[in-house]
Amino acid sequence: MRRLASRLLDTGPVLVLAAIAGAGSFTHIRDTATDHGQTGWMSWAVAVCVDLTCVMAARERQRDKKTGRQRNGWVSWPTLVLAGGIVLSLAANLHQAEPTVWGWLTAATPAGAFLIAVSMLERRAATSRPEPSAPVLTVEPVPSSPSPAPALVPAVQDGQDSEPGPSPALVDYARRVADEHQAKHGKPITRDLLRARLGVSNQLASDLLRTLRTASEPA
Repeated sequence: MRRLASRLLDTGPVLVLAAIAGAGSFTHIRDTATDHGQTGWMSWAVAVCVDLTCVMAARERQRDKKTGRQRNGWVSWPTLVLAGGIVLSLAANLHQAEPTVWGWLTAATPAGAFLIAVSMLERRAATSRPEPSAPVLTVEPVPSSPSPAPALVPAVQDGQDSEPGPSPALVDYARRVADEHQAKHGKPITRDLLRARLGVSNQLASDLLRTLRTASEPA
């Protein structure tokens, strides 16, 4: 209730001002149209067209600001339409005034007050509903997994059909691991380190070390 009452007190005076000023401007435009041959309902139509054009242009300017369509400064089609409506409204009000300074000022007051009220309503509508910010999408980095060791495919040694040994691919992979360890630490790799790096059993790690040492011995 408090929020509703505060909103009514905040917006009510502006709405009342817009209604009174619009009625005064409407009357001057209607009388001007009647004086220049637009009698009957046509004079009312002319007055409604001028005042509603100003309101429509002001709302369109607000919509352009929300959507980001107005990017070339303040000059836009709704702004030009609003300026044209202001000129017509002021011209009709001044036409009904006495040819004195105070006559022009008092006659232009309804049109000026109406345009000020419309601009106030436009400003409040633009600030009361801010555009929601676009969500920021973050991409989590995927940790790289170490390359798996080659499959443990048994290979048949020459002359030993019943005793399979480590596959050539696994031997090559173990040789690369051993060479990297030798280059980094300056000493040969041990069985336990080779087993941990390759994820194999103690027996297979021993066989791989034996194969590597045999291949490195001079013929």
